[in-house]
Amino acid sequence: MTVLAVDIGGTKFAAAAVAPDGEMLARAEVPLGGPGSDDRTLSEVVGRITERVPPARLDGIGVGSAGPLDPRKGTVSPVNIPAWREFPLVDTLREVLPGRPVRLAGDAQCMALGEWWRGLGGDGAARSRAMLGMVVSTGVGGGLVLDGVPYVGPTGNAGHIGHITVDPGGEPCPCGGVGCVETIASGPGMVRWATANGWTGADARALAADARTGHPTAVTAFRRAADALATAVLTASALFDLDHVVIGGGVAAAGPILFGPLRRAIERNAGLGFLRRLRVDPTSLGRDAGLFGAAALVLLQDDPSE
Repeated sequence: MTVLAVDIGGTKFAAAAVAPDGEMLARAEVPLGGPGSDDRTLSEVVGRITERVPPARLDGIGVGSAGPLDPRKGTVSPVNIPAWREFPLVDTLREVLPGRPVRLAGDAQCMALGEWWRGLGGDGAARSRAMLGMVVSTGVGGGLVLDGVPYVGPTGNAGHIGHITVDPGGEPCPCGGVGCVETIASGPGMVRWATANGWTGADARALAADARTGHPTAVTAFRRAADALATAVLTASALFDLDHVVIGGGVAAAGPILFGPLRRAIERNAGLGFLRRLRVDPTSLGRDAGLFGAAALVLLQDDPSE
């Protein structure tokens, strides 16, 4: 069985043909364009795969998308794609492979499942039993894999760790809440805070570069993000008895300037003994984690322990 994996992210669409052993037979990525271009971007990225791997060789489609989403209806309403409100993503992709299954989950849920299947979640004698995958980028998302099964919740939206409130007196979040992790730890949130405090750089990449050189405002922006993420991670760990957290995304790519203060904050605030066994790592699969997880939605549907 070879499947088409599709990853609908905050800044790009990606797709791949993935074999049962995890080999990517073909891969494509297209950046998001201007308003109204999203449907064309989806057709383009999928078309690049089916040009190389004929649809007759593909046995199903797994897709991870930014949310909110409704897996029962097969619709998505990504916050970063205003034109897609209750967009019929499953029906649209079903036209590519008529009669074959299409399975949908959140992009961060797929990132977590990908890490569990092909990455750090399975790097020892046994895979992680309770793992949280996080995407820290233009937004902050999350997904849970419990005993090898993605936990999606009754509506399919479990894992929205970016919308845990960590600062009740903080700024409003686009989700409608106040002081969410995303307002502090997302790339735009960090840049917004740094700019309000005198930093004059352009974007999160520049903020990371300045933090590496010791720029005090940039360093503080990353410390604030780390503290917010640590609070959310410890909250999730207390609820689900997590043993492993894997973090990817553009902000996480900053490396030690984020993970150093993050691990210190977790160690400082992990009071309960079982919380102190928690491992926190950067993604081992990079930009492909979501694609592997999307593929796993189909490939592992019958036996998630394999």
